Amino acid sequence: MTSNFATFRLTLVITSVSLLNACATWPDFQAPANALRYSVPDHATQPEAASGNTAKPGWAYTRQAVAAANPLATDAGHQVLRAGGSALDAAIAVQMVLGLVEPQSSGIGGGAFLLHFDGQKVTAHDGRETAPAGARGDMFLDQGKPLPFADAVQSGHSVGVPGVVRMLEAAHRQHGRLPWAQLLQPAITLAEQGFRVSPRLHSLLQADALLKKDPLALRFFYQADGQAWPVGHVLRNPEYAHVLRGIAQMGSRALHEGPVAAAMVARTAQAPRPGTLSLQDLANYQPRMREALCFDHTAAARAYRICGFPPPSSGQIAIGQILGMLGHTQAQGPELASGLPSPDWLHRYTEASRLAFADRAQYVADPDFVSAPTGDWRSLLAPAYLRDRSQLIGTQAMKAATAGQPGGQTTSFAPMPTQIEYGTSHISVVDAQGRAVAMTTTIEAAFGARRMVTTDTTRPGGFLLNNELTDFSLAPADAQGRPIANRVEPGKRPRSSMSPTLVFDKATGQLLMSGGSPGGALIIHYTAKLLTGTLHWGLNAQQAIDLPNFGSLGGPTLLEAKRFDGTTLDALKARGHSVREIDMTSGLQAIERTPTGWYGGADPRREGVVLGD
Repeated sequence: MTSNFATFRLTLVITSVSLLNACATWPDFQAPANALRYSVPDHATQPEAASGNTAKPGWAYTRQAVAAANPLATDAGHQVLRAGGSALDAAIAVQMVLGLVEPQSSGIGGGAFLLHFDGQKVTAHDGRETAPAGARGDMFLDQGKPLPFADAVQSGHSVGVPGVVRMLEAAHRQHGRLPWAQLLQPAITLAEQGFRVSPRLHSLLQADALLKKDPLALRFFYQADGQAWPVGHVLRNPEYAHVLRGIAQMGSRALHEGPVAAAMVARTAQAPRPGTLSLQDLANYQPRMREALCFDHTAAARAYRICGFPPPSSGQIAIGQILGMLGHTQAQGPELASGLPSPDWLHRYTEASRLAFADRAQYVADPDFVSAPTGDWRSLLAPAYLRDRSQLIGTQAMKAATAGQPGGQTTSFAPMPTQIEYGTSHISVVDAQGRAVAMTTTIEAAFGARRMVTTDTTRPGGFLLNNELTDFSLAPADAQGRPIANRVEPGKRPRSSMSPTLVFDKATGQLLMSGGSPGGALIIHYTAKLLTGTLHWGLNAQQAIDLPNFGSLGGPTLLEAKRFDGTTLDALKARGHSVREIDMTSGLQAIERTPTGWYGGADPRREGVVLGD
């Protein structure tokens, strides 16, 4: 191991020399005298006793609240709110801490979609990663066939230009209240002083054989015998603190230019299958401001306005389609029976899912490269179109769903084959001034591309690069040569399933809920479950999150393992469903309005909590 690491270090140094010659350096950052007085919580907390399912109580507050996937991250956001920060300020602090304590899910080497409500208007901030200028449509092919997914993930080709820091910086200029540097201080402090390895982080490290192949990650996350650091071990990350000091002082330039950018390029350029990420790619990255995609929805005789992210996210379109089609189907008995979704409702839901995912595979991609059907993505949510699509839902399961033709328009694109998607984390915040954030953030697979970045190999730690480009279709075209909308192209953003969601009362415009989840393509179903449970079934956010998970990605009907009884499985099979019981580890976070303030829920399947005042 020592020899391998020495070779790796020499390679990194040699590769970086020419890059660093063109890069600036920055002095050590000194916190301003008026910095946020962040204090590490005494509970420094073990998030929970185990990495499995742990019951969450739900949390009630009167003024403001933060929901995130790790208690240390939630606490950082809460301290920012108490210091007078905005919802956006809190989300920034949460993200920087999550990149430290939950590195498997998100971080400064990845991207994010952020919905912001300023009390009057919803804005959509796109920090999705982009393909480098040198990316090719066939870069995930080997002798004409797509690479095995694990090989694609670990290749340099999988690494997209990260966008989360530059996006948050741009959003902060519009919606921030506290100085940018203050918002990074919690993560800097925790990185220097250390945090206790959580049960979930430990279990994921222990199970991940690919991460150990990276010498930097092996040295940082594992003991000398190759075992993951145990639960409770105090893990310090001085390199991450160093990088954040630069970002605190210089903003996103400290990540996208200079020594950190050079180190990212060097790591991406290494075998296997070196990528083409360049200093110019990093310097040129720009976040996008997009119009939030909103649709009207009626549940329990109340009219709602549900806002989410437009393409390159597929989440809001798919959720809107599923809910819209369900509204045109006829229920056979109660939808929720004995605390579980009924077999009849599950049948109708998964059939609607198959139709929505067929449209997703056919049409949805980066709108800067692919036009919407009829020139408007809302055509996929048009009531008449969804009514017509709902007529395809019968009493028996369809074997395969095909895409529709919104507005009667045909397309030259081929549908994208079903492909693995992973990861992410979700943050929801509401502040005392009525501002709100729903942000889903990711490096894609657990631990991303399994490539750790450092500017100094003698200093432990760093951050992980994303493997976001595997969210593109690995094949650029089908067997007939028809291009796939979500194929790799230089500068393009890969399609995503991330679904940050804000719900409003349509009549008054009042914010009612902020929510979302990690989970790859299943994010769509987890978020739809949250909306169905709260809006249709009268459950509070925690009760809705606690419901068993379900869905379909176009193939089998998926049910969360050990959560449904045999009667439900038999009833679905009798209707022609191919049923698979699998682990469905959602990570839902939600904050909803109540008559007395706010109520937050966190997923029992993960380590998240809600804090507020």
